Amino acid sequence: MTTSGSVTPSANKLSIHPIHPIHSVVAKVTQRITERSQSLRQEYLAQLEKMRSSVRGPRRASLSCANQAHANAAADTRSKIWLNQAQKPNIAIVTAYNDMLSAHQPYATYPEQIKQAALRFNATAQVAGGVPAMCDGVTQGRPGMELSLFSRDVIAQATAIALSHDAFDAALCLGICDKIVPGLLIGALAFGHLPTIFIPAGPMGSGLSNKDKAAVRERYAQGKATQDELLAAESAAYHSAGTCTFYGTANSNQMLLEAMGLHLPNAAFVHPSDPLRAMLTDAAVEQVLKITEAAGDYRPIGHVVNEKTIVNAVIALLATGGSTNHTIHWIAVARAAGILIDWQDFDELSSVIPLLTRVYPNGTADVNAFEEAGGPTFVIRELLSQGLMHGDVMTVFGQQGLASHTTGPRLKEGKVHWVDHPAISIDPSVVRNVSDAFASTGGLRLLQGNLGRAVIKASAVPEDAWIIRAPARVFDSQEGLVKAYKAGQLNMDFVAVVIFQGPQANGMPELHHFTPVLGSLMSAGYKVALVTDGRMSGASGKVPSAIHVSPEVAQGGALGKVRDGDMIVLNVHSGELSALVDASEWASRSQAVLNIDSSVGYGRDLFAAQRRVVSAPEHGASTLFI
Repeated sequence: MTTSGSVTPSANKLSIHPIHPIHSVVAKVTQRITERSQSLRQEYLAQLEKMRSSVRGPRRASLSCANQAHANAAADTRSKIWLNQAQKPNIAIVTAYNDMLSAHQPYATYPEQIKQAALRFNATAQVAGGVPAMCDGVTQGRPGMELSLFSRDVIAQATAIALSHDAFDAALCLGICDKIVPGLLIGALAFGHLPTIFIPAGPMGSGLSNKDKAAVRERYAQGKATQDELLAAESAAYHSAGTCTFYGTANSNQMLLEAMGLHLPNAAFVHPSDPLRAMLTDAAVEQVLKITEAAGDYRPIGHVVNEKTIVNAVIALLATGGSTNHTIHWIAVARAAGILIDWQDFDELSSVIPLLTRVYPNGTADVNAFEEAGGPTFVIRELLSQGLMHGDVMTVFGQQGLASHTTGPRLKEGKVHWVDHPAISIDPSVVRNVSDAFASTGGLRLLQGNLGRAVIKASAVPEDAWIIRAPARVFDSQEGLVKAYKAGQLNMDFVAVVIFQGPQANGMPELHHFTPVLGSLMSAGYKVALVTDGRMSGASGKVPSAIHVSPEVAQGGALGKVRDGDMIVLNVHSGELSALVDASEWASRSQAVLNIDSSVGYGRDLFAAQRRVVSAPEHGASTLFI
């Protein structure tokens, strides 16, 4: 895939053609996004071109002698010679390594490996910077979780700081988990003139099944399992280096990067200990050097990520029943590339995108079973074959647009080769062809009514629970709901309305602390649902949950008018989310008052400014684009 007569790439110049005529709804939504974003996207591309054209040749050549000396002082002798000559490309490594995150622990050795590989490929590499990376699994239900959403924008800013040295011709981003990939991607898009590849590290091996783990959690919530039993179950599920194996936000991140062409094909789910993993890292170094401006096949990330690429990411999310967090994060990612999307776009695409996978919490299989059954490349190929994904896009690899990402890596004679995967699913209980999809529509729906706008992960909810009509029980904290359950006050059909959980109120933490409670009540035969201005994320399970309700209560959202006993209707089929209250009474009601101070302690004091300015979830819950 090469450009013709220009170093500024364009998909129209790449001789890439759609595999199948694009579906009319996909085309319509893409066109609407393109028109909506036209002015902002043009501004973004103009800025990208300005940054690109400011220097010709290796970026380091523009640095003064003092700049060079600072940048090279700690380099080894061979690298220092090359860096000082400023004639060879230099790769920025931006890493989210820490060993608190099992997914990121393998990254400890990657920088040195990348540096050595770069030297073999006649280039240099430097760790440009590290970014923070918190584990939501550790902070779940704790005060620190109120920093989690804001950490995405801090990561984006830290990525920008790393790349601000302007001494690099390409970038490699090392990150996997929840806010980390969106943050790295937003930061990288601020330097959209740089070719950029994301390098994953792979999942841990399968341990205790997610279904069995969830069962122990419910038993513990019921008082039928001890803390020692619970810890043993959790430790059997999360047991080694690598990404957690359920299909939450971290693994959804990987699927979306595959669909956007920002990974080497099918790199996401190769285990950290597999010899192929190390070879894929070397291959990423080689490939990012091939797509630098000087190499003649220039593919900067700001052009790789465009309107069609963003639509492809949303489609991949829907087809796999991925994390609800991405109804927030990918809006922010798109905005970083000058592209505007909203929940209506997600909903309309969901109406025509079939559900092709059943991976926990949408099924019993884990991501290892997903990979064995066909993995991301199978899903991408199926969608392309039916015109349900844009194939005519630029990616970081191959000559055929997104079709180049429908193959998988294999080791042969010490080198990575990409080969075709089976056209039929190896395990139809996990992954299916479009003709035999699990459902004809995608995993997410938009809900709206007099309570505001919300999203629901319908793919995780049994269809017999898609319509709930029950009285409200209102809580302003997770702890309040758990306390009521332990007091025996929730043995009934009800809708839990949990308020003041939006980004302005408390940073929008994920609300998994009480999910075993609601799951236990459902297992006992009660009809239960959740409605909240907070988040549930990729681990959203069987409980029907209308989340991200906007406007949030702290901004005067209507959810703050709900009182105990109000009849609430949640209907996935019709897309309704309403309180059945007389209109005149509803209009006269006052708003709930926040009586819990979560603004101090555990570092929360430092994020007061972010809480004041953060945008609504449907605008990306962003503190960067306001």
